[in-house]
Amino acid sequence: MTTTGSPSPAPLTARALNRATLARQVLLAREPLGVEEAVRRVVALQAQLPGSPYVALWNRLEGFDPALVDAAVDGFRLVRSTLMRITLHLVHVDDHGPFRVAMEPTLRGSRLRDRRFAEAGLTPEDADRLLPELLAYAARPRTGAELQARCGEGWGGVGLTPVAWRLLRQYAPLWYVPTGPPWSYGSSPGFVAAAPEPVPTAPEAAAQGLETLAGRYLAGFGPASAADLAQFALVQRGRARTALDALVRAGTAEVLAGPDGTVLYDLPGAVRPDGETPAPPRLMAMWDSTLLAYADRSRIIPPAYRKEVIRNNGDSLPTLLVDGYVAGVWRPVPGGIEASAFRPLAAGEWAGLAAEAASLGAMLADRDPRVYGRFDHWWAKGVPAVETRLLPY
Repeated sequence: MTTTGSPSPAPLTARALNRATLARQVLLAREPLGVEEAVRRVVALQAQLPGSPYVALWNRLEGFDPALVDAAVDGFRLVRSTLMRITLHLVHVDDHGPFRVAMEPTLRGSRLRDRRFAEAGLTPEDADRLLPELLAYAARPRTGAELQARCGEGWGGVGLTPVAWRLLRQYAPLWYVPTGPPWSYGSSPGFVAAAPEPVPTAPEAAAQGLETLAGRYLAGFGPASAADLAQFALVQRGRARTALDALVRAGTAEVLAGPDGTVLYDLPGAVRPDGETPAPPRLMAMWDSTLLAYADRSRIIPPAYRKEVIRNNGDSLPTLLVDGYVAGVWRPVPGGIEASAFRPLAAGEWAGLAAEAASLGAMLADRDPRVYGRFDHWWAKGVPAVETRLLPY
């Protein structure tokens, strides 16, 4: 396939790409942004664990107040839905529509053509017939049980299997309904329709949606390759490349050269700090999108540490970020943050992490001091740390 445009003659270095990511993701310095503006800046926050968007925003915002996230979620200005990578994300309400349209082919193929959906006696066409009625019923918040029962009625009173219902629910354009503290969403969520009509399935609509998502992705994560965009959204690389090339033809993106001649795309005039720009320490959230947004994850995660951070079932552990790169993992324990470093850290680096731990502890204290406690089993299986310290709250 031919890429539109000519790469820059001066390739960007790996450290320059790292610093560009940190700048776009508001990780070079905490900024005085509103929570809604911040979520739009970083594109989306992975949110299958309800506390992680709060930790992610605490890392990025000056004077972060978690109550402002609560208010934005309660008012459906920030919404939680299945989107990129077929995973729950928290996004700005204005972004949900185009992002969902962009993800339509991926979600349709993975959910409605799953063999377990077919084994329940259902077809994608069955889902298409049911969705308008289901969305009309979900015009006001409904429990999962109510929606599942309504789907059974729509199929002539034949109840959906739990798996078939889960697949349909993940495909349908639904938002989660907030259920209250400590992190807005609980274990028994309700749902409400994101729009009165199903998402358009025409290829042209999906292509336009992906162009929109591609532009937003470059703003939040660029410079990046077509493979990177494909990884971020979990779309075919050909679709990703077509969307990026369309932006180049429209003059809203440009082509750059990366390390080893990699073809990268970015927005013209976008911020690209020098590779030696200082990067402060951070205690990154589980599943922080910064670690998952690229096919080449060495931009943030040194290859030797990848398997220790992203476990074989997909769990992405909370990490220590030192000089812009993952240097270990952390977890909350009674009395503070247990920080396990994969490499020796200097005294000043430990001091910076200790200050972060004290700040994080203040945020967690009134919410859930053990926010990631249920993942302690990964530590029980062993963490290859050269040093572990308790950083007190």
